[in-house]
Amino acid sequence: MAEPMLIARRNTTECHMLPALANRHGLITGATGTGKTVTLQTLAESFSKIGVPVFMADVKGDLAGISQPGNIPPKLAAAIQERGLPTPEPIGCPTTLWDVFGKSGHPVRTTITDMGPLLLGRMLNLNDTQAGVLNMVFKIADDQGLLLLDLKDLRAMLQHVGEHARDFTTEYGNVSAASIGAIQRALLEIEAQGGDVFFGEPMLNIQDFMQTDSRGMGVINLLAADKLMNAPRLYGTFLLWMLSEMFEQLPEIGDVEKPKMVFFFDEAHLLFNEAPKVLLERIEQMVRLIRSKGVGVYFVTQNPLDVPETVLGQLGNRVQHALRAFTPRDQKAVKATAQTMRGKAGLDIEKAITELGVGEALVSLLDAKGRPSETEQVYVLLPGSQLGPITPEQRQALLANSLVAGVYEQTMDRESAYERLKGAAPAAGGSAGTATVPAGQASAQPSMTDQVLSGLGDALFGSTGPRGGQHQGLAQSMVKSAVRTIGTQIGREIIRGVLGNVLGGRRR
Repeated sequence: MAEPMLIARRNTTECHMLPALANRHGLITGATGTGKTVTLQTLAESFSKIGVPVFMADVKGDLAGISQPGNIPPKLAAAIQERGLPTPEPIGCPTTLWDVFGKSGHPVRTTITDMGPLLLGRMLNLNDTQAGVLNMVFKIADDQGLLLLDLKDLRAMLQHVGEHARDFTTEYGNVSAASIGAIQRALLEIEAQGGDVFFGEPMLNIQDFMQTDSRGMGVINLLAADKLMNAPRLYGTFLLWMLSEMFEQLPEIGDVEKPKMVFFFDEAHLLFNEAPKVLLERIEQMVRLIRSKGVGVYFVTQNPLDVPETVLGQLGNRVQHALRAFTPRDQKAVKATAQTMRGKAGLDIEKAITELGVGEALVSLLDAKGRPSETEQVYVLLPGSQLGPITPEQRQALLANSLVAGVYEQTMDRESAYERLKGAAPAAGGSAGTATVPAGQASAQPSMTDQVLSGLGDALFGSTGPRGGQHQGLAQSMVKSAVRTIGTQIGREIIRGVLGNVLGGRRR
């Protein structure tokens, strides 16, 4: 069994987190400058020592010091002695650096298909109608065997669906041109924020997060998020996607002596802010069920009210730093927090929350029976690793010696929706139809007779999709191309006579 982790103390009072109950999730809250970052580093280091991998986002750029042994400055050493706390033993944790933009860490990517329409709609801030159209686009791509890997694939698919909206209406529903345009504009905004580099291959293998080093210490996976925070929806959706990947890929393991991984959600308010109901329900479901897969989720935010009640009720381990009751919302948060923490005789929790010093916290952790312990007013222990950022040279050394060095740096661009749809454009200058031609396959210029016969065959008998399914929708584009090529009144009359019903009415 893993030993309990000492997190905080005051005089003879000690607060230990039990590893077997660390996957019951937790909450770290407090105003800016009250010590949340140090608490986060202390917890992450404690998990790493017992062999539990950790993921956390480096929002301010000062968490990478966890990779280096610490050096306590004299002023801080005096404060430790005054509070009666032990001097931490210097230690550096094994650390893997990640960066969505591939600048300060290994690139992190997913594909459009793996992100899915729900999370992508959240990232693009789509309304219900636009989200419905995006779902339809995903469904059409799946039915036609078109891979959506990166943003250019999604753009090509949106254009394809928009240009052939009438062909898809009967089977999939109405396609709004305005919604297609809105989604395209939202994609431009994401590209402007640098989000295009997030989509593509090779895609992140979530197992690369769950590593230990030769000493048996859990690897700290640190996401550089100082620039990512400039795109809040991209940041929140990215973290939620990673949590979703763990939820979907990891097997059920039940109760374990320590978590398989701990996931810290810093700036958690960005995850829940303006999130649609269906997304909140999904988050609640994941938090409730992912415990049985051995993953602990810890939300870090300034105000406890940032976390919905349905999620808040599942966070058993609490570390509450000081809150400032400057506004009515702050006062409400203080009162709500005091009511949700287990009381202790002689401790006025509501009053103490506003009077806590830096590094001081109200702590309530789960006991051996899974019950919240009495709330204690204690000092959080300092980590043994370095407080603050690392040098560029230290960062380069971490990247060079990483377990995944060279795995994700080289991008791949295999044949997908963009190449298939662009390869379908007729050589004679016609508009692209729903047929797809594999990239690199040459085709000879068809004669006038071949075009007419080919158009008649497709219109009357349909076409076979890439997965063997029968699809309509080629007739109109092929016939129009034939009409333009024939260029004679007789030819147009022949075609109208034979295919008048196909061109003149709605498809049935």
